[in-house]
Amino acid sequence: MDIKIVVGAGEYNNNPGWIHTQENELNLLDNSTWEKRYEKNSVTAIVAEHVWEHLTYEEGIEAANICYTYLKSSGYIRCAVPDGFFPDETYQNVVKVGGPGPKDHPAASHKIVYNYKSLSDMFRTAGFEVKLLEYHDEEGNFHYNQWDEKKGFIFRSKYHDPRNKGDNFVSPSIIVDAIKI
Repeated sequence: MDIKIVVGAGEYNNNPGWIHTQENELNLLDNSTWEKRYEKNSVTAIVAEHVWEHLTYEEGIEAANICYTYLKSSGYIRCAVPDGFFPDETYQNVVKVGGPGPKDHPAASHKIVYNYKSLSDMFRTAGFEVKLLEYHDEEGNFHYNQWDEKKGFIFRSKYHDPRNKGDNFVSPSIIVDAIKI
């Protein structure tokens, strides 16, 4: 049986057939909420869309370690966070630590703004192999590696967010697959 979980799902159900959870049900920093629901090495996949930026870097490693414990071998976390290298001042002001954020999702609770290097390093520190799916580099160039939305749909992505039309890219994310090895 495949156990597929969305953490911090909010009101969205972008991944039909997956288990959608909120922080009070499945807390990335509270192992006891995981052990009540899942066996170690039993989870196939985890989606975390714009969740990890609400943790400090150290908390991110701790959360990744907890997820690692419950993922099967070759299981993965598909993680999306705001992109610290996206070259747009307005966007960076919205997603910054303590920033105003959009009305429906205050960024004031953002504790970090990742770039592709820091997000990858955080997951590698927890033992994961990292595959970059979408991100901007230091020069602001966008990189895209084909990914299958059936393995974890991410709304805030180049081709799924309707605010992103052609070259008018206004809502990017760094998207990675962190794979348990």
